[in-house]
Amino acid sequence: MTLLIVIIVLALIFDYINGFHDAANSIATIVATKVLTPFQAVLWAAFFNFLAYWVFGFGVADTVAKTAKTDSINLTVILAGIIAAIIWNLITWWKGIPSSSSHTLIGGFAGAAIAHAISLHGFSDYFIVEDGAQITKHWYNIVNWYKPGEDGGMPSGVSVIIAFIVLAPLLGMLISYFISLWLMYSSKKSIYPKLFTCFLMLMVLWFLSSVLVGYDDIKKPRFESQLWSVIFEPSNIKWTLVAFIFYSVAIFNLVFSSFSTAKAEKILRRMQLLSSASFSLGHGGNDSQKVMGIIAAAVAVYLNTHPNTNMSFGWLDLNVVLPSEKDGVKIEGVMPAWIPLTCYSVIALGTLSGGWKIVKTMGSKITKVTAFEGVVAESAGALTLFITEHFKIPVSTTHTITGSIIGVGVTKRVSAVRWGVTVKLLWAWVLTIPVSALLAGITYYILKTFI
Repeated sequence: MTLLIVIIVLALIFDYINGFHDAANSIATIVATKVLTPFQAVLWAAFFNFLAYWVFGFGVADTVAKTAKTDSINLTVILAGIIAAIIWNLITWWKGIPSSSSHTLIGGFAGAAIAHAISLHGFSDYFIVEDGAQITKHWYNIVNWYKPGEDGGMPSGVSVIIAFIVLAPLLGMLISYFISLWLMYSSKKSIYPKLFTCFLMLMVLWFLSSVLVGYDDIKKPRFESQLWSVIFEPSNIKWTLVAFIFYSVAIFNLVFSSFSTAKAEKILRRMQLLSSASFSLGHGGNDSQKVMGIIAAAVAVYLNTHPNTNMSFGWLDLNVVLPSEKDGVKIEGVMPAWIPLTCYSVIALGTLSGGWKIVKTMGSKITKVTAFEGVVAESAGALTLFITEHFKIPVSTTHTITGSIIGVGVTKRVSAVRWGVTVKLLWAWVLTIPVSALLAGITYYILKTFI
């Protein structure tokens, strides 16, 4: 039990480091354009990091918890993964490199699990019995590399997370590129951009009507009142926010051509408050869930070896249950309220600590950022995070906002992006998972001799 508590404490320390390491993601552009001072910006971002507690579910947490097979690992594996993730995060923060805290955690978890499998079986095949049948396993099977999506949904697994090292920034870049072109053409005194904007507004209204959840479809209503339960259903809040971001930009586009340059700049600076808040919300919802997933995995591993243990210790309720399926019946997951509340609080405190070295890289070294670029990049980043969270994919907020900043830079001219800096960032992204995995493997073998 002591080791389990140590893992939970270290997971929360990682959550705090994640907050100040990734603070730059949501405040870099708003600081670079001088809409807010650095101190005001971190307060703003921290508040919305915490607010994400009421907006997002636990889909990403479930994906992270199942990175490695919890019935095949021990607590030393999880401890090694967290320690490696903390080490890599501190190194990249010290060097001012905006690497991915998410991929650090995934890489550490997977690397320690593989080291554990190799220490038990070497590189040889081994056999297990499932439902009376003998199944051959390989040492690398300890990691959930790929799992098909249920009912036609998105697949999951480490291979999907690795794919989104490329796909998340690419999606952010494409969305920011589209929004940039949309804004630029809307500044012209022509009827066609306005007609296009009205068409998009109708399409988003149709989309919103199709994704909002009615009272009868809510599994756990938060209030006795049906109206309040529908309004405060997490998925409804999330999609309503997406629509609010879109309609704010759309309404501005409809009247953009009537504004002077100075007036448009003033409005865009105010809109940055909205776009920055939206990205901070997505950052909190995406990254805090990863720590919840690690805590859930640790509890699941502990219960595998201590199946009859009472996991309730007053306020420290550890009765965590991962979603699963048995005999065709789906078992709903359980997450005691104090875990998400603590995770969101800790990441908000981390954001309050700031990450000034990375702010400089994100806010000025990639491309020069104005209020126009700030609104576009943050809006595109927020939309990307909301979409990927919906599909339970843990992506890097760092990669997402960097891709969005590059996308808006390319609309000016290709040379507006400082590609030398960008290439260095890409190398950091590519190396994060394997380096974290290697660190975790070494850490696992060191810990194994003492635990």
